[in-house]
Parts: sequence; structure tokens; C-alpha cells
Amino acid sequence: MSSFTVHLRRVHDERLPARTRRSDLRSCLVHFAPYGFRATYHHLTLSARIPGNVEHDPAALIRAADELHAARRLWLAHVRDRAADRRADKALGRRHEPTGDAWRAAHGWRAWRRGWNNIAFCPDPVVHPTAPLPAVIEHVIHWTPPADGTHPPTCRACGEPGGDGYGPAPGGGSPPTVCGRCGVRGL
Repeated sequence: MSSFTVHLRRVHDERLPARTRRSDLRSCLVHFAPYGFRATYHHLTLSARIPGNVEHDPAALIRAADELHAARRLWLAHVRDRAADRRADKALGRRHEPTGDAWRAAHGWRAWRRGWNNIAFCPDPVVHPTAPLPAVIEHVIHWTPPADGTHPPTCRACGEPGGDGYGPAPGGGSPPTVCGRCGVRGL
């Protein structure tokens, strides 16, 4: 499988047919899709105004790829910083990440959810944050859950108060819940 950067380079290669470049944009989403594959693609389609027939506006593919790449750079910098923190902890003899409310408050959303994909998963692919991906990633990185481990008072993606804005997951059932404003699954 090719890397994100290989597919990103191909999206920017104007010598390739627009349909091939759209396929490469979708291949980028295999490597980095903060809302999940379908919701992230839907977001990029709207934000970059990708037409149904990409030959009508092939520059839209570049706009979408650039937005995705900017968000990915932010996320990778965060992951590198977090890895450096863990190495420093290990050098001090702290081999296991502490748990509990104090650690959860100090280390934000990472205490709740691990992983690089589905950073702000949206179960309904057409309901997702409308802000640019880099802004949402920035908000997720800096979001901190409450110290007592209760349901978060604000959505980690859009920052809106949770409370009654969170509802049952699509299809009914019990938590996880979704933000009533942006559709991101709760913790």
C-alpha cells in the first residue's frame, strides 16, 4: 500500500486525469480520516466544493487535499510531542501511563480514546463538523475532559456544550452518544 504522501503528490499532479486524482484523494483518506472515511470524504467534498464531475473543477481536489494535509500535519506534530513525553516518562522510570481522574484531566482526550484514525468519529457520514479540518483537529488536541471522569461538558470537536446536546447514537441504543450540533460521537 502506498503512503499518504505518495497519494497526496498524485492529487497535485495535474498531468493525471481528474478521476485518477479523485481516487488518490480517497486513498489519502485510508491513511488519515479524522471523522471516519465516509464522513471525512463528505466534509472535503463540501468544503472544497468538489463537483460530481471532477473534470469541471479539478482544482477542487487540490483544495480538499491541502485541507486534509494541513490537518494531518497538526495531528502528526501532536503525536510526535506525545511520543516525546512518553519517552521522557519512561526515562524517569514511569513505564505505565498512570490512570485516574487527575491523569485524565491533565492529558485530555487521549485518556478516553486511542488511535490516529477516527479522531472525531461521526457515525452519520453526512453529519460532521462544518469548521475546516485543521480547526477541528486543533480543538480536539487541546480539549480536556472533566477531572471527575463524568460526561464531557463540551464536545471535543466543536466545543459546544454537551448536556442535552448529546443524544443517543444513531439507530437508538445506549451510549456512545453523538453531539447534537456536529455529529461527533461522544466518549
